[in-house]
Amino acid sequence: MTKTSTPVDPKRRANIRVAVGCATFFAAMIGAAYASVPLYEMFCQATGYGGTTQRVDQYSDTILDRKITVRFDANVSGGLPWTFQPDQRDVTIKIGETTQIGYTATNPFSTPTAGKATFNVTPELAGAYFNKVECFCFTDTTLKPGEALDMPVVFFVDPAIVDDPDIKDIRTITLSYTFFPLPAGAPLAANTSAGEKGSAAGSRVSSDNLGG
Repeated sequence: MTKTSTPVDPKRRANIRVAVGCATFFAAMIGAAYASVPLYEMFCQATGYGGTTQRVDQYSDTILDRKITVRFDANVSGGLPWTFQPDQRDVTIKIGETTQIGYTATNPFSTPTAGKATFNVTPELAGAYFNKVECFCFTDTTLKPGEALDMPVVFFVDPAIVDDPDIKDIRTITLSYTFFPLPAGAPLAANTSAGEKGSAAGSRVSSDNLGG
């Protein structure tokens, strides 16, 4: 007896093609999104978009008489068992003046834990003018059981901010950090920025002292 095959409904065949095409499209979009993360981060760092601060290796050779207040904020993700806080709540500096302040992170648990700090400033448009020379956020941070780590931040506000018509009149900038746990299995980083408690907080650093 000869078997006869049942013809596939053309409409059903078309629906299958559409479903496969959509699945392929979304998979490609997800892959592109992951691939674009480094490009997005580079874009934010170059433009200050979203309040992303700038990383520089040179110091301002211009210091204005005008002053600005920088406030400091600290947060920890719920998945990281640390206490984290600035050593001072704010500092008032001259625009273009290189300044060093400190944050302190403490691991009260009995096992080593590691985290990575994200950062931004508000107002967001100020991110393009907030220049960090040294920061714990540049690398991962590992804390031993019971360890308290002093972490310096060296920064200045670019004098070009006074020429930006959108934010030239601002008087206060808030620098905010949030620590997140590193993914499980990530290697623990060795700390190189530990120092005596209070040694970094609130000190002013001239361009001559920093090699500017």
